Amino acid sequence: MKVLPILPIVSLVFGHGFGILTASDEVRNLTDIAKLEGKVQAVSRKVMPATVALLADSTESSGSGVITTADGLILTAAHVVQGAEEVTVVFTDGEQVTGKVLGANYSKDIAMVQILGKGPWPFAAMGESKSLGAGDWVVALGHSAGFDAARTPPIRFGRVVSKGPGNFLTSDCTLIGGDSGGPLFDLDGKIVGINSSIGVSLTNNNHAGIDGFKEDWDRIRSGEAWGKLSMNPFANPEMPVLGIVFGGRRGNQGVPVEGVVPKSPAGAAGVRAGDVILRIDGSVIGDANKLLQVLAKKQPGDKVKLVVQRDRKDLEMNVVLARRDALFED
Repeated sequence: MKVLPILPIVSLVFGHGFGILTASDEVRNLTDIAKLEGKVQAVSRKVMPATVALLADSTESSGSGVITTADGLILTAAHVVQGAEEVTVVFTDGEQVTGKVLGANYSKDIAMVQILGKGPWPFAAMGESKSLGAGDWVVALGHSAGFDAARTPPIRFGRVVSKGPGNFLTSDCTLIGGDSGGPLFDLDGKIVGINSSIGVSLTNNNHAGIDGFKEDWDRIRSGEAWGKLSMNPFANPEMPVLGIVFGGRRGNQGVPVEGVVPKSPAGAAGVRAGDVILRIDGSVIGDANKLLQVLAKKQPGDKVKLVVQRDRKDLEMNVVLARRDALFED
C-alpha cells in the first residue's frame, strides 16, 4: 500500500497562546517561534498518515491510534478497545480496514491492534518517554470528536508539564473526546506517548509513556491482557509504594507514619508508626502530595534512601519499593 496523501492541516493549537512560548529559553522572539512552527508542521506532515481513528461496533466506542510498524501494528489506549475483538481502522482519507484487538495492560492504559491486511502501511517510529522533562515541546494528534471526513486530525502543540505517576506524563496539549488513544510526538516525529485521560481542564491531560509499551511489548502483542483500568493514575496497581499508612500534618515539614503494612518494604527496613518521613533520595518531603510525586517517578524494585524523624533524631533507612497491588487490595 502506498503512503496516504496528507490533507491540509486545519488546526495548530499553541497551548495557551503565544505566551507559553516565551517560557522556553530557546524561544525568545518571533523568529524562533516561526522556526518552531516549521518544526511542528514538518512533524505533522511526517506522522499524519499513521494517525488513525478506531471504531468498535460491538461496544459503540471510538478513539484514535497510531501505526508504529510497516506490517500494521497500532498502539492505542486500553480503554478505547476494552471489550472489543475487532475494530474498524479509518485513515485520514477515509479508507477503512479491519483491525484485530491484541493484548492490553489496563493499569497503564495501553493496548495494541493489528491491521488484518497486507502492508506496507504508513507508520511512525517510537521514541523514548523516560527522558522527557517538564518544558519539552510535544505534538499531539487524534481524531477529536471522532472521525470527520471534512478534516484531518487536528494538531495540538504544547509542552510536557510533569512526569508521573508511573509510566504517565502530563502535557498542556488541548485534548477532547475522541483523542483518546491518539499519539503524542516529540519534535523529531517519534512517538513518546499515547493520549490517556483528559483532565478537568482540557489543557492538562495524561499520556501513557511509550516506554510502558516497550516494557510489556511481547505480552501485549501476544494477546495477553491484565491489570485494572483506572482513570486515576495514582491508583495504578503497578505503582511503587513504601507500604505505610500516612496522615496529614499542618505547620511542619514531613509526613507522619500512622501505620505500617505487615511484610511491607517500610516494615522490613524498620519504619515504625509515629515516625515522620522527611526525605526520600535527598528530596525534601513537605507533605503527602510531595511523597506521592516522588514515588511516582520510581519503579517497583527500586532501592530508595529514606530519612525519618523518630524521637527528635533523624534516621536513614534503605527501602526497596514494592508494587501497590502486592500490598493493598482495592
